[in-house]
Amino acid sequence: MLTKVYGSAVFGIEATTVVVEVNIDKGIGYHLVGLPDNAIKESNFRIAAALLNNGYKVPGKKITINMAPADLRKEGSAYDLPIALGILAASGQIKSDLLEHYLIMGELSLDGGLQAVKGALPIALNARDQGFKGLIMPKENAKEAAIVKELEVYGVDELIKVIHFFDKDVPLERFHVDPDSLFDENQFHSDNDFADVKGQESIKRCMEIAAAGGHNIIMIGPPGAGKTMLAKRLPSILPPMTLNEALETTKIHSVVGKLASTGLIHQRPFRSPHHTISDVALVGGGSYPQPGEISLSHNGVLFLDELPEFKRSVLEVLRQPLEDREVTISRARFTITYPSSFMLVASMNPSPSGYFHDPDNLMNSSASEIQRYLSRISGPLLDRIDIHIEVTPVPFEKLSEERKGEGSAAIRKRVVAAREIQTGRFCEESTIHYNAQMNTKQIRKYCDLESHALKMLQQAMERLKLSARAYDRILKVSRTIADLAQEENISSEHILEAIQYRSLDREGWLG
Repeated sequence: MLTKVYGSAVFGIEATTVVVEVNIDKGIGYHLVGLPDNAIKESNFRIAAALLNNGYKVPGKKITINMAPADLRKEGSAYDLPIALGILAASGQIKSDLLEHYLIMGELSLDGGLQAVKGALPIALNARDQGFKGLIMPKENAKEAAIVKELEVYGVDELIKVIHFFDKDVPLERFHVDPDSLFDENQFHSDNDFADVKGQESIKRCMEIAAAGGHNIIMIGPPGAGKTMLAKRLPSILPPMTLNEALETTKIHSVVGKLASTGLIHQRPFRSPHHTISDVALVGGGSYPQPGEISLSHNGVLFLDELPEFKRSVLEVLRQPLEDREVTISRARFTITYPSSFMLVASMNPSPSGYFHDPDNLMNSSASEIQRYLSRISGPLLDRIDIHIEVTPVPFEKLSEERKGEGSAAIRKRVVAAREIQTGRFCEESTIHYNAQMNTKQIRKYCDLESHALKMLQQAMERLKLSARAYDRILKVSRTIADLAQEENISSEHILEAIQYRSLDREGWLG
């Protein structure tokens, strides 16, 4: 007898329906085909023990299982449940008339318990798009999958409950989640607030500008100046995520199994990988491709602390994702594209010793050592960082103050107002949403300078010996500064402030 059970395979961050075809005929043997990996090939042992411990059995006949489409590689242990149900239905141990209406996934324990699977959200979206009535999966994944509207989601913790649902019409517990209310309740909560930062008003201003325009930023300063503390608070002033952004971000985290119990990511991610990370771990890939850190920080912040300590090959793979806002992983038989629209926030010491150039300091590094240290970061990578800012230590007077600084909520209001201006400005641009994404054409269109401001920019570039690559970056940042000031035109004051934020473009910069 032939029976079909429907599952799903996650490819990139999208899911594809997989038909598990089980045919039982005369003879002896167990044949599993359709490009399964080792975890699926081992499923027969788990399934046999789980069925036996729940009063059922794998029939002693010829069992052929095909996972279609047969040319798509299947990975993971999440196919245990659909295969087990297919064997029971094909052998006549349970009824099969309802199986075609549900998409089913789950890993089996030997006692029949169901273990969590990866990619629940993409699987649920696929089930809805393919017109299935419902989705049956482990209870741990139900809250995540229930985010998808117009789909019945059932979370189950035991195999026997699924069997009774199909064979004895015993109802399962359906999960209900209102993504809108869940999203609204949690998106503004943050443990890190700019009110905790003492002093550093100029750096907080830089952070506000970076958040308002989506600009990448690098902070240069000695140890203990507060670079990491400031970076961790940047997500608290970014505009709230839209529901579509939250769903897209959740899909990426779902694929790698890194979701919180809420089921929906409602705050912008903040990722801070160690400097020993490999290029594959950062950009994504591997034998079975998975999203890397740059995709896990999609719609959020990627913080690279002590930037020169990262391997040069690792830093160079950032160049294309920073430009294209996505990363493409190509292999001989397939190509996967992961979204990676993130803000890059980097920090570094100005020298190997950790301090700015000071001839009177005995621990000071030589000019050649500093130049060699700075050269670890390539020009093309720096070209994609709009704001360079020097961070100096906070004096004791500021540290001992009891008065708190301006909080993240107040800063976020100004950032949101500036982003609304940019949304209106780029309403006809499909790929441009904020100032940092502008290309040369948009810069010429939206960053037109009056003659006085243009002359001032020319003088500054000649006097400070700024490099040519600084020109477009200064215009982008000055456009954001004008937006924060709610001004339509870029003035000389905006240009002057933007020029301050290009420290590493000065020729011969030594801190």
